[in-house]
Amino acid sequence: MSDLKIRIKKLIIESLDLEDITIDDIEDSEPLFIDGLGLDSIDALELGLAIKKEFDIKIDANSEETKQHFASVDALAAFIEQNA
Repeated sequence: MSDLKIRIKKLIIESLDLEDITIDDIEDSEPLFIDGLGLDSIDALELGLAIKKEFDIKIDANSEETKQHFASVDALAAFIEQNA
């Protein structure tokens, strides 16, 4: 597992106060929303703010591409690598 993916998983857990979840519980390709980790739109906003702060990346909340970038840890890692 890459250092970036570990950082993303820790950020998800810490920024969303997911106390009962560990980094090993989050699969890299697992969907973060609905059927996967079960995050919702409020979680997406909080996670987006945490990613913006942690990686100094501008995120367009209304972009359809942004939804794709937040689909999984793999997708987030690719987005951060392209924009950091």
